This record gives sequence, C-alpha cells and structure tokens, in this order.
Amino acid sequence: MKHLTTMLFGVLSRCNSIREICAGMLLCEGKLSHIGLEKVIPKSTLADANRDRDCEVFESVYYKLIQLYSSVLSDSRIIGLSIKQLFAVDSTTIKLFSDILKGVGRNPKNNGKKKGGVKAHMLIDAKEGIAKFVRITAAKVHDSTFLKFIDLPKNSFVVFDKAYNKYKLFAEWTVRKLYFVTRMKDNAVYKVIKVIQEHDVNTGVIKEEKIKLEYKDGKQIKTVTLRRVTFIDDDNRLFVFITNNFKISAEEVALIYKNRWQIELLFKKLKQNFQLRYFLGDSENAIKIQIWVTLIAHLLLSIIKKKANVRFAFSNIATIIRLHLMSYVDLIEFLKKPIFAWRVVEAVPVYQFKLF
Repeated sequence: MKHLTTMLFGVLSRCNSIREICAGMLLCEGKLSHIGLEKVIPKSTLADANRDRDCEVFESVYYKLIQLYSSVLSDSRIIGLSIKQLFAVDSTTIKLFSDILKGVGRNPKNNGKKKGGVKAHMLIDAKEGIAKFVRITAAKVHDSTFLKFIDLPKNSFVVFDKAYNKYKLFAEWTVRKLYFVTRMKDNAVYKVIKVIQEHDVNTGVIKEEKIKLEYKDGKQIKTVTLRRVTFIDDDNRLFVFITNNFKISAEEVALIYKNRWQIELLFKKLKQNFQLRYFLGDSENAIKIQIWVTLIAHLLLSIIKKKANVRFAFSNIATIIRLHLMSYVDLIEFLKKPIFAWRVVEAVPVYQFKLF
C-alpha cells in the first residue's frame, strides 16, 4: 500500500516526475502518518517498484474498490430509459514518444521516430459513469478487438460507435439476449426485409426498418437480422442506428446512443484533471501502473463527490483535494461546509480517506 499511496500523491498533486513526488512528500514529512506512511520512499526505490511490481496489483485494487463502493456510485435508474442496465464502450489514446508501446501511422520526416501511445479501452456503467472493465494496449490495437473480452449479464444493453461493428459478434449476442445500439457504417451493404414505420415528425424518427446483413463465419456466409433506425435530432443532424432489439421504441434507441457520450466525459475528466502527459517510468509496466493509479484516483474522487452529495464540478473537487491533500481536514465535511469545516479539527480521522 506504500507504493500505491505514494503514486496517488503524485497523481492527485499532478507531479511530472518521480523526483517531484519524493521532493513534495519530503516537505510534508511531518504529516505522512495520516496517510499511513512512516517516511518517504526513496526515488530509486519508487522507480524500481514501478518497473518491477506487476501492474495487475493496481488493477486488482481498482476492481476491489468498485466492488466495495458499487452501492455508493450507482443511481437507481437511467433518466428517460425503460431499460435497467446500460453500458458504453470506447477507447482513448494517450500519446507519448516511445518505442515501448508503439503507435500507428507513418514515421515523421523530421526525426524518423514514430509517435507511440497507449490506448485505454473501457466499458463503463451508464448509471455510475465509472469504468467497470479496462484493457490497456498499444495505440495500434484496433478498437473492435476489445468487444471479445467483455462479459455482460443477459438482457443488458451496450452502446458504442461504428468502429466496433462486427456482424458475427452481433449474431452471437442476439442468441445470448445481449443487446447493442451503434451507428451503421456508411458503406454497409444490407437488404430491407420490412419497413416498420416511416416519418414521424413528433419523435424525429424518419424511418424504421428490419434488415439483413451478411458476414463470414469461417468459409460460410451467414446473415444477421437487425433493426435500422434513421433519426434526425434537434440540430438537424442525421443518424442511422442499428440494434438487435425490436422491443424498445425507436426514440429510446436514439436516447441510448446519446448516453454513449458519458464515456467521452469520463475521458475528458481523466485527461483534464490528472497528469497523463508525463510518465513516471520508461517501461510498459510503469506506464500501466500510472494509468491504473489515475483510474483509482478518479474513482476515489467520484466516491467522495457522491458521499458529500454536493453540486461541485468534478474539476473543482480535484483542485480542492490537490490544494488540501496534506491538510488535517475531513474532505467530505469540508466539501459539505467549505467555510466552516476547517475548524472541526478534532473530527479528523487518522487517514484522510480509507481505501478499505
């Protein structure tokens, strides 16, 4: 836990290097006991730990925290939808100049060095806004490969962009009663079986069709039956959605896709509020550790926001915690009463925030 605590200090205080982490903690050496440390970990020891300690240790801590605080994070329902379980899938690329995790594209002319990068593939629960499953790969790994790793409960919905379209997988999900909503590719070849409804000025639905698409399964050519919904939004933008669910309304299909933007908001929070431009190690393991610790930091801040039940923006909470990271103040009480909470010193627990 000393390694995790030290890395959390670096992520939450937005340190750019291991030297900054150790120097920053040395200045707070008299306050380390309330975060469970007796002394500052030496710079070389921290660097060795980032290189040698398996990143799966931090991955397991992340999933343990989700399990522990699931009831705190979850909302009772998704506004405007009749479905109970909705998940969103997407990926974000974190760029870096490195040969460790290679990127894609041509080599630049100036130095011949290709820009490397890390791609974090994520599955989030729309009710929580938290990543429930994460897979970290090199940037060149295609998004669609992530779908085969996810395991979702029966009758749940998953939404993603058209980069993930795999008709064979859609056919398998239909048999398993796992439903999806995505956009149709512009060059998709399909056959219309039936027109379910046409133009509805009240809902924005232009056309709803039952279609068939072909896909290869080994040497065989098979078909999958899907529902195609053409929709125009309030800004006159045209969308063509496909889904394997024929029970929910066409308007809900569009609203489910709109909920996909929750995962974009998560990526925005991670990149704007935590330091992911500078890596604290030059090995693949060290890079992955930093990403997992960043996810843990985001999760902890989300838990604090929920427990405090305040309307502060996430960025405001991240800044407040960064400024008061080593203050003897109960963070949740401070957020509830930011003017008066600093006086209640005797109510402060031994640890600023307990992980377990």
